[in-house]
This record gives sequence, C-alpha cells and structure tokens, in this order.
Amino acid sequence: MRLILITCLLAAATQAQNPVTPGRFHIEHPTLLNLGFEWAIQGDANRNATVEVRFRKTGTSAWRNALPLLRIGGERSYRDREAMTYTAPHGFAGSILNLEPATSYECEFTMKDPDGVTGQAQQKVTVSTRAEPRPYSGGRTLHVYPADHIGPKQEPSFIGLKAAYYGEGRGDWTAVRMRKAQPGDTILIHAGLYRPERYNYVDPLSAPFHGYWSLSLKGTADKPITIKGAGDGEAIFDGGGNSKLFDMIASSHHIIEGLTFRNTEVAIFAGEKEVLGAVGLTVRNCRFEDIGVGVWTEFAGSSDFYIADNLFLGREDQMRLIGWNQAGQRSAGIYPSHQLRSFFAIKVYGPGHIIAHNAVAYFHDGICISTYGPPEEDPERQASSIDIYNNDIHLSNDDFIETDGGSHNVRVFNNRGINAAHNGYSAQPFFGGPVYFIRNILYHVPAGNPLKFSSAPAGIMVLHNTFIGEQGAREPYSNSHFRNNLFLGKDIPNRGIMAWAHATPQFSSDYNGFRPNRDVKNQYTWIVKGGKDSTYSTLAELAAATKHETHGIELDFDIFENLTPDDPSQRYRVYHSMDLNFRLKPNSKAVDAGVLLPTINDNHTGRAPDLGALETGQPEPHYGPRWITWKPFYR
Repeated sequence: MRLILITCLLAAATQAQNPVTPGRFHIEHPTLLNLGFEWAIQGDANRNATVEVRFRKTGTSAWRNALPLLRIGGERSYRDREAMTYTAPHGFAGSILNLEPATSYECEFTMKDPDGVTGQAQQKVTVSTRAEPRPYSGGRTLHVYPADHIGPKQEPSFIGLKAAYYGEGRGDWTAVRMRKAQPGDTILIHAGLYRPERYNYVDPLSAPFHGYWSLSLKGTADKPITIKGAGDGEAIFDGGGNSKLFDMIASSHHIIEGLTFRNTEVAIFAGEKEVLGAVGLTVRNCRFEDIGVGVWTEFAGSSDFYIADNLFLGREDQMRLIGWNQAGQRSAGIYPSHQLRSFFAIKVYGPGHIIAHNAVAYFHDGICISTYGPPEEDPERQASSIDIYNNDIHLSNDDFIETDGGSHNVRVFNNRGINAAHNGYSAQPFFGGPVYFIRNILYHVPAGNPLKFSSAPAGIMVLHNTFIGEQGAREPYSNSHFRNNLFLGKDIPNRGIMAWAHATPQFSSDYNGFRPNRDVKNQYTWIVKGGKDSTYSTLAELAAATKHETHGIELDFDIFENLTPDDPSQRYRVYHSMDLNFRLKPNSKAVDAGVLLPTINDNHTGRAPDLGALETGQPEPHYGPRWITWKPFYR
C-alpha cells in the first residue's frame, strides 16, 4: 500500500510539472537578414510545448509563417580533456530567416501546451533588421600619405595613420594623443607602402618597436570613424613580420575598408577574453595576404561586427591538402603534418556578428566562433545571432567553418567549401541551439566528415545542404534535425554513407537523399545513447525500423548536371570550384523531393522543394567577395 501511495505521489508530481510557464523573452541582436529570439520557460517536463511564429513587414496586413522556435533545455555538452560540462537551460530559441535589411517587422510568438500554459502565452514585438554600415557623410576628411610620398597632397594631410588618428608623435611621444579623430571622420589612406621602421626610435609612421597601430577611439553607429583606401592605388599595411598590425581593443564603430594587410601574424586584433573587445567593427573590401590570422576577437562583449567582401590568403601549402595530424602521428604520412603557419582567417565571439561574402584560402581553419567554453549567463555576452554566409572557402588544413562555442541562433548558410583535410562544418560543441546549417556545399574532405558534431553539441538544424562525403561520425549529439539534404558517398571501403548518433530522444530526420557506397553492407547506422547501435543495408530498412526517413530516397551522381566525386585514393589532391558543377539535372530524383520549410524554400520551383543546396531554375548564390567576378586563387 505504501509503495502504491509513493508511486501515485510521484506520478502526480510529474504531471504537475508538465504545464509550461513562460519566462523571460529575449530579442537578440538583429543582423541584416535575420532576427533571433529566446524564450525561457519552466515546467513542460514531457516536452510537448510548442511555439508558433509568424511575422509581417510593419504596415502590411499579410502574415507569413516562420519556422517554429526550437524546444531546448536539459541537453548536456561536455569535453573531458578540458573537464568542461554544460547543461542547456530550458526554453525555446529560433530565428526568422531571409528578411530584408533595414526593415521593420512585426513578430508574433504563440506558446501552446496540451497540458496548459501558465502565464503570458503570446509575445508580440516589433524589430528592425540592421542596415549595412556606411561612412558618415558630414564629417571631416583627413588625408594620409606614406613617408616616401612625392608630389602634391590633399589637405589636411598627415604622414602615416597615427598622425591623423591621434596626432603627431614619435619615439616616446607616440603615446601622446593631442589631436584625436572625431566620430564621423573619414581618414583616407592614399596609395603606397605603410611599413613601420619599428626598430627606429623616430619611426616616421609612429609605430616604434612593436610596429602596430593601436586604434581605440569611439565612433558611434550614426557617426563611425572610417579608415579607407583613397582609391588612387593600393594602400598596403605591411607588418614586416611583426605580431599584429591593427589593435582595435576598446574601439567602437569603426569602418576599415579598401586596404591591404600583409606580412604579419595577426592583421586586426579586436578582443581578448575577459579583458576588453570592440563594438560595431566593420572590415570590408580588404585584401589580407601572407598573414597568420585575419580578424580576431575572443571577448564576450564584442558585438555587431560586419566582416564582408574581403579576400584572405594564408601561408599554408597551396598545392597539397595536408592536415594537422596524419593518422594519429604528428609527422607521418606521405607528407609531414603542417606547422600551423596560418591559423584562421576570422574568429569572433559575442552577439550580432555578420561574416559574409569573404574568400578564404590556405589556412588551418577558415571561419570560426571562438571555442570560448560554456557561455556566460548574460545573453549579451554569448555567441548568439551570428550570420556566416556566402563565403567561399578553399583548402583548409582542418575545417571550413567552426561554430564551436556558439549558444543560440548561429546561421551558417550558402557557403561553399572545397578541400578540407579533416572536417567540413563544425559544432564542437554548440550550447543549446539552434545552430542552422542551410544550403552549404562541401567537396573533398578526405579524412573526416561533412559535419563535425563532437563534444555533444545540442540544437542542430541541418537543412538543404549538398555534401559529397560520408557522415560517419559516431560521437553523440542532441536535439538534431535533418531535412532536404544530399549526402553522396565516394565508395570508401568499409564505410557506410550515414550515421546518426543521438544523445537524447529529441531528433528527427526525413526527406534527405543518400548515395550509398558500393560493396558496403552496413550503409546506415542509428545510434541512440543508452541503447544498442542498429545498422541497416538500405534506407527502406532504416525507415521501417526507426520511422525516420520515410520520405528519404537513395540516388546517385547522375542527379547532377555534371559532377563526379573526388578520388578517395588521392587525399592530398587539391580540387578547384571552377571545375565543379553542383546544379541538379532537371527531372532527376532529387528534384521536387523535399519538404516545405517556411522562410527557407517558400520560393521553390516545381511541385516541391529540391534536395540539396541549389534549387533548379534559380540562380546560384554568389560565393565570395561581390567585387570579384573571377577566381583569383583557384588556379
């Protein structure tokens, strides 16, 4: 009798926790194209609450549906080597995608739960997307020339950047700042070579000994401080092998545009963890070459960067794809492991960053979120609402894009990655989610997987990607959802085409296309934590057993207009995007085989959305800088 009473009390207590109680509603930093939201909750122990989302332009009458917010919470991420554990707080999070810049939207969120909602079940907010940063037209124009300039000058003129930015000063007097630039000023850098004589006490460019410029003034969102090429020829900042060129810690609202950075370890450093960072930094239309790192911040309070239309060229081998570790041996393989001559092109932390239309080549990693560790509680100090899109990444010795360390609403979409030695798109880990991987392309990843989901990331949306490679990773990840993707195998011996490794019961996979490897029995592996791994020879067998992929299909490379797989026996070979065609052949099995995803494929052609990154009958995205119409480093 006592046991029955205890059982009844426990059941009643559990049932009492099933209704959902809405908590804090947080609007994340807007980006140009997307809006992110978080809604904390209590209760909903049986996880059957939902949040429906709809939106419309302010002043219009027609509502549009968006993807529902993702239910998150309770997922545990860990990394044993760093003794790191983190459990995602309970709530909902998600994005309204593919909006217009500088536009106001009314957004409506409705929470529902069959067990009841206690509290405010609806949120209505008006939020505007950001506008692209622009120089202020009403400020002063200051003209900077190199020390060896000969000829007329436009006034007011200065020798070197320091003189225009802080005022004159050499030797010990470089620390004196008597004539600072003002918010709204535009500093035009005229053509020439700006290479400090850093061992000269009276260096004419005012950067003695360290050879870099500290740029820590404060512009405003309306009146940024702009440092840009004057347009009369290439303006080159050469570090002469120094540690960094621009140190922008503590700066606010700067635009760096049309400059060349070279011959330095870190071109633009903008934040140290737990020290200080930068706000509103724009780096646009610049060229980076012979560098170790392009743009870098580790500070949680760094926010709202716009890094777009740049060309980043590192120092790694341009003719061979060499990873950082060959088969577990630091100096084994046909070629030795590389020595990390260039680390990454871009790494950021903090909210609201936009990284778009960059071309990246010859780095260890391409574009990264800082592997910061578990996020801080303050949502203003988390890596959330970050957009990484339309970047063209060629030859990474590790991964193309790493979202490692992100918290919520990181959107990785319309990127193209060709040649990565280890893995393609990474979440190692992601803390709660969602992280969106949408319409990305991947080709030639010989040693790893298209997706690196390790250290138990949580909250993963994998939608409409074209991956030439097997997803064989077996480390667990949580709350993951796959739709409308293409995974095509390359006939690697003894390797199946797909493995799902679920750490929690919340997952789903359907409407995907797979090209199984020849002569492999176990093509599909279904892994559920705490249960027994299950393997299947065909997609039909997997669907019958798991009730997932009931609309998935098996297909082959004949779905493409003209594409063959990379050769698994030539792991060091370098392929070029200009030789690869990822467009689908009309009427192939992948055409009209997908499912509708609001705000992602509403504009599909045909009866239904196509599988993969490219929709038939629609233009291919422009990958890389919009000012480049040719491929500068692919040959």
